[in-house]
Amino acid sequence: MTGEISDKELRRAIDERLSVPLWPHTGQALNLKRGATYAAAAAAGEIPTLDVSKKKNVSTAWLRAKLNPKAT
Repeated sequence: MTGEISDKELRRAIDERLSVPLWPHTGQALNLKRGATYAAAAAAGEIPTLDVSKKKNVSTAWLRAKLNPKAT
């Protein structure tokens, strides 16, 4: 994957921020490639996004719930 971030950086971002970039953070957390990440967000609407300064971000609350469905 182009633009990958370290697992440590990813975990820290999800734990500490209110939102993270759609790519690479959300895609990598969901184990999706770049194209699949954008397709899931745009066409399918499976990933709810927030527009932040012309960039697509994803709520970390949503992402944490998606990654740990039993914790919610």
